[in-house]
Amino acid sequence: MDKRTQENAQESNMIKDPKDWTTGDEPMTGAQRSYLQTLAEEAHEEVDGNMTKAQAAQRIDELQRKTGRGKEGH
Repeated sequence: MDKRTQENAQESNMIKDPKDWTTGDEPMTGAQRSYLQTLAEEAHEEVDGNMTKAQAAQRIDELQRKTGRGKEGH
């Protein structure tokens, strides 16, 4: 797979809205929980520990923007 194909594949996975994920109603993953905690500490905000995968993904996006950790151009 060339670099452009790989970049396009990664972007296409990011386009799907978390609320449309088939596993979005499952509890957030350990990795999401850990990253959310890190972002929340940096943003001086609280995080609900009982979020679904989809809710956690959306909250991560919000906190990334707030802390400046979000990807450039997004």
